[in-house]
Amino acid sequence: MSFPLPRAFPRQWRLRPVVLAASALVLTGCATFSSDGGLDSVSAITKERTGQSVRQATTDANKSDIDTSVAQILSKPLTADSSVQIALMNNRGLQASLADLGIAEADLVRAGRMGNPSFSFARMRRGDDVEIERSIMFDLIGLLTIPIRSNIEQGRFEQAKLQAAIEAVRVAADTRRAYFNAIAVSQTAQYMEQVAASAEAGAELGRRMAKVGNWSKLDQAREQVFYADAMAQVARARHNVRAAREQLTRMLGLWEDKTAFTLPERLPELPKAAKKVTDVESQAMQQRLDVQMAQRNAQATASALGLSRATGFINVLHAGYANMSETGSPRANGYEVELELPIFDWGRSRTAKAEAIYMQSVHRTADVAIRARSEVRGAYSAYRTAYDVAKHYRDEIMPLRKKISDEMLLRYNGMLIGVFELLADSRAQVNSVNTAIEAQRDYWLAETDLQAAINGSGGAVTQMRGSAAAAVAGAGH
Repeated sequence: MSFPLPRAFPRQWRLRPVVLAASALVLTGCATFSSDGGLDSVSAITKERTGQSVRQATTDANKSDIDTSVAQILSKPLTADSSVQIALMNNRGLQASLADLGIAEADLVRAGRMGNPSFSFARMRRGDDVEIERSIMFDLIGLLTIPIRSNIEQGRFEQAKLQAAIEAVRVAADTRRAYFNAIAVSQTAQYMEQVAASAEAGAELGRRMAKVGNWSKLDQAREQVFYADAMAQVARARHNVRAAREQLTRMLGLWEDKTAFTLPERLPELPKAAKKVTDVESQAMQQRLDVQMAQRNAQATASALGLSRATGFINVLHAGYANMSETGSPRANGYEVELELPIFDWGRSRTAKAEAIYMQSVHRTADVAIRARSEVRGAYSAYRTAYDVAKHYRDEIMPLRKKISDEMLLRYNGMLIGVFELLADSRAQVNSVNTAIEAQRDYWLAETDLQAAINGSGGAVTQMRGSAAAAVAGAGH
């Protein structure tokens, strides 16, 4: 609704448009884009938690530099750290998430600038008389609430930084998991090929001995079924190698000839001792990014609630300069004010909605904190258990298995046992060797999950699994 004002005003009122325009220009000039777009902050947070920085491909030059860096890293066998380094600068999903920084900063800059004025023009003709009205309107409420809106958008920009850092830390953790899993399945596949070769030799020897009547059909069938099961396990292991490499390839963002990267043949050795992490819950509350994100979201919602209350009664107020000219009459100058009358909506609905959203954010923050504490406790338990189990296989079970094999070989050399007893002992080792590999892999996965639970946004706790080769081991009995 518009309220026409008198055509004559004191001189001091005629200066108001100039003052208003000058104020708008000053406030607008304060809102500018940053030089880094928030990436430096995200990179610092990520490096603190992963040891590697984030890089963004925003120009052709940046993309070329990243391609060169990736090629240099791929020229050598990958390590866990170098894999993370590639992922943090070449993973396309992460690059898409980093684009949210630009969106959030654009909203921040826009919030610090006054809205564009609106111009209206009307021409009426009555006979020979022509009446022309012109006006330019400014959003006064928008101008007055620039500081509040800027603070709100600044908080959202900080949230966008945290969200980008969360995504970067998640990509780093997923890359480490894919890296260790790819090496483990490759190591298992190599061992299963050795088992299959041994089983093939046993099956052939059994066939020949059965042919001359020195071996029963039952014993021959046992050797043949063990060989058949071993070949099936080899086929599965080869597929698992391909699937694991493809998963790692996706995390690294590689394609075409770059997918032919080299991995170590064996998993890294266990450290001499497990890490002693004290007060993991306190660390998680201080360092977890999703907890910080939830806290900032509650603060931003509280600021938005303050804005809703401030504009609850007067939500739309426009003022501006207007003039009118009419044929045969001098031009009339004045002002025009447009105000939304709170007849049907007094702003209570907006305030009630903001209060409900704020309470929702408070409860979500508490929920995130509860889950973070639980996840970090579970992750630390999995870490210690995985280390103890892997160490147990390394220091106890595998030495005993070797001792048994050595004793069996001595008995065979002394002609106390035959070749098939020796082959049976080899079959019994299959389950232990594969389980030892899985235990070593589970340790590195659990170590990755623990770091994610403390520094990132949590993740699935490593499950303790048995050997996939149990069926093969049991086939020889």
